[in-house]
Amino acid sequence: MGPPRPNSPDRPDSLQSRSYRITVDDGRESFFALSIEDADSEDAWLMSDTVVALEGMR
Repeated sequence: MGPPRPNSPDRPDSLQSRSYRITVDDGRESFFALSIEDADSEDAWLMSDTVVALEGMR
């Protein structure tokens, strides 16, 4: 992994976000995930699972 690249005026923002609903256990369980990716790099991405509401965490 290289050093972080700062955003500069000559480099337009290339971040993309996508949301996913992931189903497991033959459809018995599912959860949501959020992915943030740099379109210019296959190695620069972040994926996090999420909840619909805070009550869903309890």
